[in-house]
Formats: sequence, structure tokens, C-alpha cells
Amino acid sequence: MVMGSRTSAWPLAVLYAGLIVYASLYPFAGWRVQGVEPWSWVWAPWPQYWTSFDMWSNFVGYAPLGGLLAVAALRLGWRRGAFWWGAGGAMALSAMVESLQTFLPGRVPSNVDFGLNSLGGAVGAGLMVVLDRWGVLARWSRFRDEWFAPGAHGGLVLLALWPLALLYPASVPFGLGQVADRLMPALADWLSDTPFVVWLPARSEQAMPLSLLTQAFCIALSLLAPLLMAFGDMRVWLQRVAFLPLFFGGATLAAGLSSALTHGPSHAWAWLSPVTLVGMGAALLGALFCLPLPRRVCHAVMLLCLGVALALLNRAPEVPYLVQSLEVWEQGRFIRFHGLSQWLGWLWPFAAILFGLRAVARPPGRVEVAA
Repeated sequence: MVMGSRTSAWPLAVLYAGLIVYASLYPFAGWRVQGVEPWSWVWAPWPQYWTSFDMWSNFVGYAPLGGLLAVAALRLGWRRGAFWWGAGGAMALSAMVESLQTFLPGRVPSNVDFGLNSLGGAVGAGLMVVLDRWGVLARWSRFRDEWFAPGAHGGLVLLALWPLALLYPASVPFGLGQVADRLMPALADWLSDTPFVVWLPARSEQAMPLSLLTQAFCIALSLLAPLLMAFGDMRVWLQRVAFLPLFFGGATLAAGLSSALTHGPSHAWAWLSPVTLVGMGAALLGALFCLPLPRRVCHAVMLLCLGVALALLNRAPEVPYLVQSLEVWEQGRFIRFHGLSQWLGWLWPFAAILFGLRAVARPPGRVEVAA
């Protein structure tokens, strides 16, 4: 590994830490001083009520954070301190979160949670240090250098977040970025006492839902966008061919997991309708057509796919069936994550647009340090 090299581990660690904070402090309401010190959880007695799910989620939830922090330290050449950086970072975040929970009546800080979180972070950091000593991380670096162009870390971070964004139910499968139904009313309230309120586009209550053909078209565009992002970071077209089954397999599993979390395991594949299959088939044909395209052209076509898909999705009215799905999702066990996945689903296409604009505008021949 190159000392001081840029790496995807740092942004992924920051994003994952944000996920932990969100899940631990959701819904961020009712803050008040409850007459106890923020560190009172340190010597608190063993909690009366706990479940195996809580125990495992605390342990497993912090392991990736410790691993990512350790990998980030290894990328900087901090081999001797990588384990302590990963384990200590996870421990410090857990202590901060537990202390903040003392200000939330709906949350119960616990030294047991802190111990499990710290243990999970230490295990994750230790695993990455062991893998580094075995040469696994070095082989990943060589693989990444062979497969992806320099400066691909931004695209890889977005690609890693894309399956998480798919977990929140959408009116059209894989159709991320449908924000108009939430954004326009919020803007109207914000601008209600200003002359700028008349500038907002009017949304008809009688708007027609998307036709089946348009839905299939949106599915195809929504799949092509992340696929072309990956194509734009790959060196040769044979690597793109090898990536195709991995991408479609991962997309199918992510959509199936979303459906299972929302409606139950027995309905995991209910979203695989004929319209969805047509859209996925069209995306595959489009991907085969784009295999030989230059990297910059891939990013340009990605921007076109995102622009058209966002325009179509945000013209469609809210689907009553989707509203029922969201109610089921938001009342389930994963309520703490529903808001985060929703924000990812809203913002991912716009972050991808910013990435694509930067990639297209990058001067030819510019060399960035590989991660």
C-alpha cells in the first residue's frame, strides 16, 4: 500500500459513523437534561431488559467501523497504530453516543452496549490488521489498480452506497430521487409569506400515474446510471463484461431484501413483475451497447440517464400502495434506519450527478493518486 494514498476507507468510515449516530439517536426529538450526568451509564447496573437481537446488533454494528478505520490508518502507513486507531475510534464514538442518549427520554444508555460496541470495533480492526499481514489488502490494492482507473474512489463509494439506497421502498423499482412530493410542499410552506412562492411549479392533483412502458423505461435508466458509473471507472471493456452479472445480481438481492423487510420474507420477490423484468432486460441491452464506450462518454451518458429518470419519476403522483408500504416499513424493527435509507434514496442520484459532472469536466490526461 502506498503511504499517504487516497482511499475510499476514509469517506466510508465517516458515512458509517454517521449511520451509527443516526440509528442510535433517532428520532432526535425530546432532548432535555434528565438530572443525571452524561457519564452516569459507566457505573449503571446491568439493564433489566435486553434481547439477543440488541446484543448482536451492538456487536456487529461497530465491527465495520473498526475495520474501516483500521484500513484507513493502514493506507496512511500507520501499521503499528492501525489496530488502536480502529478500536479506539469505535470506542470513542460509542462513548459519545451513550452519553448523548442520556439527554433522550426514549433511549437507555448502557455500559453493556458500550462494551459490546467496543468489542465489535476491536474485532473489526483486528481482522483488518490480520488480513493486511496475510497480504489480502495488498492483493485488493493490486486488483483495484488493475480494474479501476486512478481517482475511482469517489465512484466506488457511491456504488457501495447504492444498494443501501435501494432498501427504502420506491414507487418504481430502482427509481431513486423521487423528491418532488416531499420537496414542493416543504418549499411552499417555507416561501408562503414571500413573493417567490408563485415561482414554484404547480403540481396537479389529477396527475396521471406512469404508464407501464414509462415505468419500464425508468427502471432501465435507473439501472444504467450506476452501471455506467462503474464502466466509467474501469480500464478495459472485458472487465465491464465481468462486472455485469455481479451488478445485476447485487441489484436483485438489494431489491429483494427491501421487499422482505417491508412485506415479509414470503413477499421478497413480489416486485419482480413483467414490467420490472422488461426494464431490467432493457438495461442489460443498453449496458451491452455501452461496453466499448470511452470512460468520459460513459459518465456523460450516465448524466443523461439520471436527468431523464429524475424528470419522469418526479412528474408521477404518489402511489397509494407505496404509502401503505412505507407505513409498514416505518413501524417495523428497522424504524431507526428508515429515515437514513430514505435520505440515501433521495440524494444518491444528485450526488451521482455531481460526481458525473466532475468526471466529465476533468481535463484529459489528468492523473490522480490511486486509492
